[in-house]
Amino acid sequence: MRYRSTRQKEYYVTASQAILQGLSADGGLFVPERLPHLSQETLRELSTKSYLERANAVLSLFLDDFTPAEVAHCVKSAYASGRFDSDNIAELRRVGDAYLLELWHGPTCAFKDMALQLLPYLLTTSMKKVAPDKRVAILVATSGDTGKAALEGFRDVPDTDIIVFYPEDGVSPMQKRQMTTQEGENVAVCAIKGNFDDAQTGVKKIFTDRALESKLAAHGVSFSSANSINWGRLVPQIVYYVSAYCELLDRGEITMGEEMNVAVPTGNFGNILAAYYAKRIGVPIGRLICASNRNDVLTEFIRTGVYNKNRQFYTTISPSMDILISSNLERLLFHLSGEDDETIRNWFASLSETGKYKVSGTVYEKIAEGFYAGSCTDEETQATIHDTFVEQGYLCDTHTAVAVKVYRDYLRETGDTRKTVIASTASPYKFSANVLRAIAQAESEDEFEQLSQLERVSGVPAPRQLSALKEKPVRFSETVEPAEMPQVVLEHLLRS
Repeated sequence: MRYRSTRQKEYYVTASQAILQGLSADGGLFVPERLPHLSQETLRELSTKSYLERANAVLSLFLDDFTPAEVAHCVKSAYASGRFDSDNIAELRRVGDAYLLELWHGPTCAFKDMALQLLPYLLTTSMKKVAPDKRVAILVATSGDTGKAALEGFRDVPDTDIIVFYPEDGVSPMQKRQMTTQEGENVAVCAIKGNFDDAQTGVKKIFTDRALESKLAAHGVSFSSANSINWGRLVPQIVYYVSAYCELLDRGEITMGEEMNVAVPTGNFGNILAAYYAKRIGVPIGRLICASNRNDVLTEFIRTGVYNKNRQFYTTISPSMDILISSNLERLLFHLSGEDDETIRNWFASLSETGKYKVSGTVYEKIAEGFYAGSCTDEETQATIHDTFVEQGYLCDTHTAVAVKVYRDYLRETGDTRKTVIASTASPYKFSANVLRAIAQAESEDEFEQLSQLERVSGVPAPRQLSALKEKPVRFSETVEPAEMPQVVLEHLLRS
């Protein structure tokens, strides 16, 4: 299977090349030239298998220049290494009339671990095939969770460096603490003056800076990305939606062929796009429910067909979704437009030049048919955390609560009673201050005191990797303007 760019569909690469490059040279994103298919018989067989076996099956469909042994090595190294506190890797819990798919049992307590524990092995395997003599520099823009998960995944991986940029006031205190105390000889972390979109735009500019690329190439260094623009980030996410359906089958909660809905809190569109791909390859998925916070650019787009980032940017209590430029949406539009790369180039040129674009009527009809969208204010998020804890005894974080609220809106508006899986994207302890305020009055402003109080109030133990952060020294404290990001990259890579 080859991969093509969304902006130049005649430009093909292998899976290994797509993972190693991260972003196409023309600024487009890599997508498979064709989508494989999971038969109902295969889904039935996978329903009795472990998460690792399901991952092997799905990844093998998309990474066919990897040998079965290479895929198995990558999967085992990521998921069977004791880094996850659940043998099931992703837990599926019945909460009220829905199922919470807990994707945060990895080392950084966020759903990004599901892909970023695997990506380093996919990347190093790809390097051996494509660029065995090169060192790879991983660049990451983060709105919170991706940064720490990528740092942890790539920490001290041979022949790699990783540099993470985050908005100085756009992450939670716990997320910031996780990143700035990161251990590892090949890691660097830097705050920028701006928001996540500024960080993401800065990283994309670095990827397409040919002068910078040449300078680093002379030192044997090439760029790649651990953001969800990298296909190696997205394909592991498809696995957990396949696995969720198989889990429901195995429990007898659904029958073969019965559809499930999926609700996802998302800002960059990657997590819900993975569910779309799972549907396209054969998983019986009905409606995809896209949940936004107050930065509701995706909600407006799905409801109107107009993408307009020209709006006020809000800093919310669900910071990982504080995004106005949803990069992965480009992949969806490429597929829905009939792989019309010229149209994609025009739409995203318009986004760059005017801050907005409008899709065609045909594309909008497909979006409206497959997706539902809603948004949630901070007040509604906290009310949802409170109600879910009081009524169901379940403690959810400030992102998962957005999806729970939007799912309830969807249920009320449509009466659609199909089984629904809601992506639970982070441990509530990553956002302990706001989760605590939703269910009790905080006794202290200290984040670790709040963590301890949340444990006492909820009866839910805090992950040890978060409580242990209190004793870790801060290693990274630099803050720069977005225009200074290339210099930060050069200084770190040429020094290392």
